[in-house]
Amino acid sequence: MKLRLDSLARHMHHSNTFAAWIHQQFHYEYAGQPLTDWQREFAEGQHNGDWKCLIALDHDELLGGAALASADLAHRPDLGPWLACVFIAPEARGKGLAERLIEGICAQAKASGEKRIYLHTQDQSAYYAKRGWVVLERFQAWEKDQWLMARDL
Repeated sequence: MKLRLDSLARHMHHSNTFAAWIHQQFHYEYAGQPLTDWQREFAEGQHNGDWKCLIALDHDELLGGAALASADLAHRPDLGPWLACVFIAPEARGKGLAERLIEGICAQAKASGEKRIYLHTQDQSAYYAKRGWVVLERFQAWEKDQWLMARDL
């Protein structure tokens, strides 16, 4: 395995695949948005700053990614930036890739002058809490309990 992290903007041939993985994994968030619309928005986001994605590659095989999003929670437009779109392909899980991607996104945010980064999750709050994220609030969305979390950079 020749693992490396890189900007999705340098590997745009993977953009539609990663966007499709996110659309499927977080289907409840995209219920009203057709896949092709999300793929277009996500691809544009690699260049306009809305969804700056860091991906994990083995040679040129896409293994996963995470994004630094300008906005990721409609009812909290006052917050940002966001860690978003964290996803590892099933066959690549259990190797610490998510943690490396998350740290990479946090480093990007810090390098751009941000002091704090946010995320929301419905089932991974314990995972993030172990990695320095704190719960700001619990809320209901998509008919499930969610956690709004933050991490100082």
